[in-house]
Amino acid sequence: MTDPNVERKLVEIMRIINESDKPLGARLIADELHNRGYAIGERAVRYHLRILDERGFTKKHGYIGRTITERGKKELNDALISDRFGFVITRIEELIYKADYDLETGKGNVIVNVTNIDKDDFDNATDIIKYAMDHGATISPRVGIIEEDTDLDIYVPDGKVAIATVCSITFDGLLLNNGIPVVPVFGGLMQMEDYSPAGFLDLISYSGTSIDPIKIFLRRKATSILEAIDTGNGKMLANVRQIPASAATRAEELLSVASKHDISGHLTIGDPGEDVLYAPIERGKIGIPVMVGINSVAAVEEAGINVETHPVSAVMEYSKMKKL
Repeated sequence: MTDPNVERKLVEIMRIINESDKPLGARLIADELHNRGYAIGERAVRYHLRILDERGFTKKHGYIGRTITERGKKELNDALISDRFGFVITRIEELIYKADYDLETGKGNVIVNVTNIDKDDFDNATDIIKYAMDHGATISPRVGIIEEDTDLDIYVPDGKVAIATVCSITFDGLLLNNGIPVVPVFGGLMQMEDYSPAGFLDLISYSGTSIDPIKIFLRRKATSILEAIDTGNGKMLANVRQIPASAATRAEELLSVASKHDISGHLTIGDPGEDVLYAPIERGKIGIPVMVGINSVAAVEEAGINVETHPVSAVMEYSKMKKL
């Protein structure tokens, strides 16, 4: 086994091929990977398929596609438990490691969420996203716009345009890169009252779940972002990470500097070992809740525009992201 991120994609590709009753080509595999939350393009799928062929896990049938071999089925059955369980936190940890944005140089990668929008809806959707960002519902006003077949790592289906929003887990990367151990602990639904956070109404742990907690709340259509913006009262999405209590002052300094780079949105910094906005925190740690970047996209859905969102999806060079 090599890079865990590559291995996980290989396992998922084998699963997709194994579940099919006929050979599958790279395009169909890329479509299904996209449905399962992997932002990976057709060319990248071909690269992974060559690895599987070399290992004897798949067999190529000309231009028809691939089938899984008996050796591949055994490998699939023996796949790492960490790939089947606790996938979300593992993927988050990998992306935190890849997020190397430097607050001094203003260069480097941030973690992004990727949302696919119908081309016909794009202008209306971006108007709403800008409205939400202008009113502080997300952590950054910058976005990346990806057209079809323009990015090897981010797959965009036909007839769609993808918009990348800065993910709140970027904060975790900033903290880690500056020597502060950090662990994302919860994604949740935050009650806003009089334009201020009143507390979490619901929390889902990042550990031990195969679906991103924020995506669960999106599927439930639990938010009222536009109402919160317009009236000061509503439900927004936020998450919580914890760090050593001894790092509180340094963390506060970093968050202050980050805000000058259009990266903000942390709601407060908790006290050692105490709940923060009703989210439980371990002894010796402090909690930092942050508004998630997907709030702007949730607002689009509230307006009746259908989109498909993949939280904590990829990394992107921050200097290439622009304000709407």
